[in-house]
Amino acid sequence: MPGSTTSEKTRLSMVRYAISDSGATTIDTSVSFTVQINPADVKHTRGIVYDKKKALGQAAEDPKFSSTDTETLSFSLVLDGTGVVPLSAGEIRIDVKTQIDNLNKLVYQMVSEQHEPGHVRLLWGSLIFFGRMQSMSTHYTLFKPSGAPLRAKVELSFVGAMSKQEASLASNLSSPDLTQLVEVRDGDTLPLLCNRIYGDPGYYLDVARFNQLTDFRNLRPGRTLHFPPLE
Repeated sequence: MPGSTTSEKTRLSMVRYAISDSGATTIDTSVSFTVQINPADVKHTRGIVYDKKKALGQAAEDPKFSSTDTETLSFSLVLDGTGVVPLSAGEIRIDVKTQIDNLNKLVYQMVSEQHEPGHVRLLWGSLIFFGRMQSMSTHYTLFKPSGAPLRAKVELSFVGAMSKQEASLASNLSSPDLTQLVEVRDGDTLPLLCNRIYGDPGYYLDVARFNQLTDFRNLRPGRTLHFPPLE
């Protein structure tokens, strides 16, 4: 279950990313959204497609594997503007309309270069999901006398999106190059973790950049790090 082993509250965050022609993933931190209140539940669906064709009169056989199906992720968010939700240190309170505008910019607004909605990375504890918004439904439940919304419930659904390189790796379930999530423990260092996963401590700077670490020398126990496939 997503979460943190430390006393610090970890909140679900979403950020835009781009996939180059070579399949490399680039995170764009200028377009992001961190939830006020974590979802009460998250539905993550995976599927497998089988070839069930058989000749006329043929007895049933074991279904033949065809491909892995697209993953989906769905959950609900509560956006509050009443002031009852406590803020973290340095955080500025944002009204509901602005929160929804920021969320729309991330998951719904067209990316000018591609003329299509952008890709979104969702991260919450041990949960990491790369995809695109499939649907978004907003239910306003409380208003100011002026009619401005004070509270809203947003239903979000995402469909998985991977580069061809990542999809190829994911199809090989025994591959050591699959993306891995590792929870930092006391005594862990980034070179040590890279040596454990990649067999080479020299990848620590690449992993630090991918996880947006400002100080890779002091890893916080309980933090989850993402170790991407090797290029």
